Amino acid sequence: MTFKQKIHQYYSQLVQDRIDVFRDMITALTEDSKNDAKGSAGDKHETALSMMHLEQEKLNSKLKEVLHQKAVLDKIDPAQKAQTIIVGSLVKANGIYLYLSLALPKINIDGINVIALSPQSPLGNKLMGNAIGFSFEINTTKYTIEDVL
Repeated sequence: MTFKQKIHQYYSQLVQDRIDVFRDMITALTEDSKNDAKGSAGDKHETALSMMHLEQEKLNSKLKEVLHQKAVLDKIDPAQKAQTIIVGSLVKANGIYLYLSLALPKINIDGINVIALSPQSPLGNKLMGNAIGFSFEINTTKYTIEDVL
């Protein structure tokens, strides 16, 4: 497995784990509301159910967001190599590895730090469509593309 494939697999697993956590939380909340409905009465009961419903809506919204992230990652072919930077490219610039996919946490694979960034971010936007040797500046920091994997 290539370095880029390891990175893609790690991020895919990270997003899948988030999906699983949100689904578990929603299921637990649904069970709690069923149990609460059996044994409660009055205004207190209505308030508790209302709070659970609001929490469930928040979790469903977060789950939808993470499912969208999974869909974006699923469209990326980590084996694809392009001459110019596209979504799914692993770029080395100024000694930093940047994975153009989504804004996700920084990770460490094989002792190398990797930053996942969105193509819509200022840095991602500057990288898109360019190739090895391209230089640009963002916030007084000069970047030079060293490699595109």
